[in-house]
Amino acid sequence: MARPTKWTKKLQNKAWDYVKGEWESKEVGHAVPSVVGLCKYLDRGKSTIYDWAKDEEKEFSDILEAIKENQELIVFNKSLKGEYNATIAKLLLGKHGYHDKQDTMQTNVDMSHEEWLSTLDDE
Repeated sequence: MARPTKWTKKLQNKAWDYVKGEWESKEVGHAVPSVVGLCKYLDRGKSTIYDWAKDEEKEFSDILEAIKENQELIVFNKSLKGEYNATIAKLLLGKHGYHDKQDTMQTNVDMSHEEWLSTLDDE
């Protein structure tokens, strides 16, 4: 038998409060909004929150997406302003697809050394 999830509309509204800025309130004091921060704020485990996100009748998938978007925007902007530690900001932004690697492409070309040297003379 599945245990009750203790989801309520009131709890969902509290989650939206976290998204809308409660994460940075004096009482909560999180540096950035996060899923783990939401879990602590709601006193629920991550597995429960992710289970709720699978249920379309509950708005938790939207709540989790909003947290991720807010985190990306806040970290990006505060990093540019120098308000966040660069190493931590780089780590956090990496979770949102940012990276500082240079993309390179290698190609194999069948040409002799002399042919390759002649291409340099043409430049």
